[in-house]
Amino acid sequence: MSTLTRDVDYSPASLSRPLESIAQPPRLSHTLHQQRNSVLSLAADASHIFSGSQGGDISVWDKHTFRLKATLKGHTGSILALEYAAGRDWLFSASGDSTVRVWSTHNLSPLYLLNPHLETDSGDLFSLVWSPSLQTLYFGCQDTSLQWYTFSFGSTAVPSSSTSAASIGSNSSDGATRCDSPAPASRKVHKFFDSYPQYTRRPADLEARNPSSSYPQSLPSTPGSSTFHLPSSGSGSEPDSCVRHEPIQHPLAILQVPPTNVIYSAHYGYVYCIALVPCAREGSDDPPAVRAGDSVQLVTGSGDATLWQLPSSGSQYARPSLLHTFDCTCGAVLALVARGETVYAGCQDGQVKVWDLETRTLVRTLIVVENVDILSLSLLHSDLYTCSANGEVQRWSASFDVTASWPAHEGIVLSSIVTRLPIASHPLPNGESNGHRGLRIDPHAHGASDNFVLVTGANDDHIKVWEIEPPILQKHSMSPISVCFDNAERNGDANEFKDGDTDTLVYALSKFISIPSVSNSPAHREDCRQAAIWLRKCLAQLGAESTLLPTGEGTNPLVLATFRGTQTKRQKPRILFYGHYDVISASPRGWTFDPFTLTGRNGYLYGRGATDNKGPVMAVACAAADLLRRRALELDLVFLVEGEEEAGSGGFGEAVRRHKDAIGPIDAILVSNSTWIAEDIPCITYGLRGVVHCNVEINSNGHDLHSGVDGGVTVEPMLDMLKLLGTLIDGQSRVTIPGFYESVRPLTDDERQQYTVLSGITQTPASSLASRWREPSLTIHNVEVSGPRNSTVIPSRVKAHVSVRIVPDQDLATIANALREHLRESFDKTQSPNELHARPSRSHLALICSYACTQVSIDHTADWWLGDLDDPWFLALESAVRDEWGTEPLRIREGGSIPSVPYLEKEFSCHALHLPLGQNTDQAHLPDERISLSNLRRGKLVVERFLLNVAGSAATCSAT
Repeated sequence: MSTLTRDVDYSPASLSRPLESIAQPPRLSHTLHQQRNSVLSLAADASHIFSGSQGGDISVWDKHTFRLKATLKGHTGSILALEYAAGRDWLFSASGDSTVRVWSTHNLSPLYLLNPHLETDSGDLFSLVWSPSLQTLYFGCQDTSLQWYTFSFGSTAVPSSSTSAASIGSNSSDGATRCDSPAPASRKVHKFFDSYPQYTRRPADLEARNPSSSYPQSLPSTPGSSTFHLPSSGSGSEPDSCVRHEPIQHPLAILQVPPTNVIYSAHYGYVYCIALVPCAREGSDDPPAVRAGDSVQLVTGSGDATLWQLPSSGSQYARPSLLHTFDCTCGAVLALVARGETVYAGCQDGQVKVWDLETRTLVRTLIVVENVDILSLSLLHSDLYTCSANGEVQRWSASFDVTASWPAHEGIVLSSIVTRLPIASHPLPNGESNGHRGLRIDPHAHGASDNFVLVTGANDDHIKVWEIEPPILQKHSMSPISVCFDNAERNGDANEFKDGDTDTLVYALSKFISIPSVSNSPAHREDCRQAAIWLRKCLAQLGAESTLLPTGEGTNPLVLATFRGTQTKRQKPRILFYGHYDVISASPRGWTFDPFTLTGRNGYLYGRGATDNKGPVMAVACAAADLLRRRALELDLVFLVEGEEEAGSGGFGEAVRRHKDAIGPIDAILVSNSTWIAEDIPCITYGLRGVVHCNVEINSNGHDLHSGVDGGVTVEPMLDMLKLLGTLIDGQSRVTIPGFYESVRPLTDDERQQYTVLSGITQTPASSLASRWREPSLTIHNVEVSGPRNSTVIPSRVKAHVSVRIVPDQDLATIANALREHLRESFDKTQSPNELHARPSRSHLALICSYACTQVSIDHTADWWLGDLDDPWFLALESAVRDEWGTEPLRIREGGSIPSVPYLEKEFSCHALHLPLGQNTDQAHLPDERISLSNLRRGKLVVERFLLNVAGSAATCSAT
């Protein structure tokens, strides 16, 4: 048992590379101060940056000078969302006052006031998006509704001061209500929100809810000149003397969303965010949908994310149709962005879900900062910028690696956008001047597209402008892994794995190996739990829906994860992959390297669990993730990874039965938990022996005695034990338990020929292979005694551990009972005054009934397993191995036992398959355990081929 203690980093599981090797964070170009007002929303056009405040004002900042140019007033609630419509030079603003306002970005004047259906009953308006092809504005509401309004008048020009509200609406065909002069109040009085205390006996009016509001009760029928208001500083400082201060200008018209343009209960919660597919915002490299008829989809976020197909025209009668709902499973969706067929959803607990719209599957989960809300997302081509409530901003590459991370604000980052700056808008460092008012002109600039910036806003009242660049697309853009090559480097072979430096599989395995999840050691109980948590997060990041399942008091949890394939009308195959994350102890004695640091040398990766079973688990997981990324996973792959396999699988069977509905129906089981019989020829395992573990104890019910005093007088328990154990085997090493060999399946001619072939490959006698794989056996593992184990002591208690390996067609219960009865009867014949005692089992794999009795205890059992060589699943796996390695795989059996395999076969009524990845020199359970890097990578490819073969066969059967 290992007493090795280690300082293990149990930070959140992440498959992104360490930040030490990444690029420097973006340079801060400029800081804007929006005094005493959190920056809730941001937008930008070619000349301005617009920031929405909680005070209801919209600040307009000049991109050339970074000076405050204007403040747009009119809203009486917080500005929760801003959206720029480039084709019309319009700015949309949504507010907590239940209105949307439309502003001209050309002359910074108000154009329209848009009331949602039911007006204030819609609550806060959290999100906006503009569809250029449909000329339609979509917005999400607090009352869980999705609403839209189509601007269908003919001209995109800003209406002149002489244009009446009635004439503006004359070309509209969308049926929305518009107002002739004189215009009514900006909104209707709400009986509840605009009410006074009952004792005042005053009727409700607009002033009740907004006593300090300066917004007028009615709008003039003919607007005045195009002017805007520039307020003084919120801190009470003097206003800029260079600007004019004019009265607030009122909208030209009040518009109303008709009841036909509403989807009630679009979500079960507030509609926090909306994204358009394809994305039409600045920074996107999506081909734009600019004409009517272009396919456009909408994604809305709440407690889940919903995909809608938008109509081919802006007609109000063509309602958005629901296509799919993505389950977030980790709190509300607070931010959405889209690129191509991929949607990124920032969630409440610090995760970003990556969904594929074509296959409607979860591709990856990015763990940004655990339990810290992701409130804003922005994209610059394939680079994703995540903004967190802890003030940090991170940049993620297309390969889901963190390429930059920095503390952007001293508060909660609430909003962000990507925009372009004019070429001459970069301030010179250290106040240098070039005759252009402190601005740097780059003579080598290639155009405006080279001047991207990320603009972030927070509740620290600051807006920050960060210089960013579009990503340079490379064939392989991942950063180096952190696999330790300490000893290899000293010996000059550290470059052995330079091709693996960019291997997510090896990197993830290095993190997995570093957790000493020794299941048979109480000292490592917490390590096992942390390994389960890490694996759950890792599989989630790779694209699975993952959770932990309890197995009982004192046993480690199961990790259940499902990689969901492409959504299709036909029923998809469902394959269960079984593995284990626990390992046996690894004392440093005998190891060349630290057993819990993955170390590479001469083509092998060394570390406890490398081949049994952490390496194969990660290979299969990365295979599923790669197929997801390529949109090629057309079946469901369910991971069931336990943490007690090396300690008898305690609680496994009961937990599987209890959570069988969560696991779902299964068509086949895949296992990878053994090795080849040679170094260079791939194999497929099709058989395992079963096992019965038994503890036998003989006790004198007295104290230990001295052999010099009591030797020859007492009947010694040790002598009784030796006699009893001697009755189990005869002189020809045959097991003497009655009926032991009666049900053993005879050796067939085909098997005899197969063993002959394998004998020539392995240089092992065929009889030896048959004895190991298909013949039963009995082993006495150890004998333990009470007392100090001194040569003068007669122990009062002696315990032996015996195991029996069983084969087809021996019955597990029959053999276990026969073993127990044989021991009892043989001991009774000795007429010894000592007693046989039963010791309680540490754990039972709940495959069959408990075998407790008063004399012998059956510690745990496992049934034998034999695969079907003619099964289509087996043939699909064999074909995958053949195609990857270019040779016919060997069909082999194993002498060991995996208790869970035959149990899962029976529980789910399907066949199991066993794909070994390791070689026969991998040293499983021994010092310097290892796995071939080539086997690991090619094993991953074999799994990919197998999953594709199965999906293709299922599709063919469905078609026929």
